[in-house]
Amino acid sequence: MALFALCGLAFALVTWQVAAAGPLRRADERLGRALFGRGPTGVTEFLADLGGTAVALPVLAASMAYALWRGGRAALPRVAAAALAMAAVPALVVPLKSWIARTGPLTRDTGYYPSGHTATAVVAYCGAALLLGAYLRRRRWWPPVLALVLALATGAGLVLRGYHWPLDVVGSWCLCLMLLLLSHRLPGRSRRPPRASRVRAAPDR
Repeated sequence: MALFALCGLAFALVTWQVAAAGPLRRADERLGRALFGRGPTGVTEFLADLGGTAVALPVLAASMAYALWRGGRAALPRVAAAALAMAAVPALVVPLKSWIARTGPLTRDTGYYPSGHTATAVVAYCGAALLLGAYLRRRRWWPPVLALVLALATGAGLVLRGYHWPLDVVGSWCLCLMLLLLSHRLPGRSRRPPRASRVRAAPDR
């Protein structure tokens, strides 16, 4: 779980800097102001919308339905883990937004760290990739690659449109990667058979 620990440290560092208005936050805001408004508006708006629930949740739901169709009852642990990971997004993000109370790039409103749209995109697209990848015999690389591209594109769109600071996006990536790592391990542990006892059974009499 080295990757989990690394993500946890990165998330703690970013959250601390944002909450304490540290030098990393000041650099983040300078970078954000330099990036806002860059790129074609229609394209960046489309990328930002990839993190909306109206787009991301149907993708995850379709992959869950496909997994159940292909795997039947055996797929239930993986599907349940993906659903729990998505349900955990608002449970984690909303309290953090309220606690950090970071103002947005182009508004005085607060509640911008971490990015909810980024979290939705990461968990939905990466969760779908994990479900689909279990049933592909060839070219199993494309679901995770596509999920990564969509997650990165969503974050880029949110920053370029001025909806979020860059660290809002980075913090969500770190948080949701930890969430995905946990949810991906749960089904494997639940299916792990019990260890055979080393004590030899007494013969029947």
